[in-house]
Amino acid sequence: MSQTAGKENRGATERIDAMAKQGKSWIFGTSRRNLPGTVKDEVDTKTTDLIENVLKPKHIQTPPERYHLNSLVDIKTKWLGSKCYFISVYRTPGPNAKSFETKFARMEFVGNAKFALSFMRHTGQWIRLYERLTVDECLKAIKTDPWFVP
Repeated sequence: MSQTAGKENRGATERIDAMAKQGKSWIFGTSRRNLPGTVKDEVDTKTTDLIENVLKPKHIQTPPERYHLNSLVDIKTKWLGSKCYFISVYRTPGPNAKSFETKFARMEFVGNAKFALSFMRHTGQWIRLYERLTVDECLKAIKTDPWFVP
């Protein structure tokens, strides 16, 4: 290695060290959209209605006695940033019963009271089916589309 290459490498290392001392760090650019409170309130109200009046009666059933498979016991939503997740809660059978959650649908705010709607694939990947739907259109798709089964 030549002496000039060694000096260039030291210079780069010194610049990186100086940045670290200044407390600077790399941040990946994300396009976060601010979710208006009125839209969030509308989504909360309508998703609660859909869950209580459609999804729970349709999908949650009392398991038979001596049932040896996991059973769906609850459906709920959870906000993470500007994304609303639909979550299935399952309970394992037996005396040491435990519960676990899986996400099955995601409404991602994209602006102007519109959402992108995705489902969770069996591989753990989110697959976006719809780009710009209103809240009512998203909930109708979750209610009727076979991709969104808890």
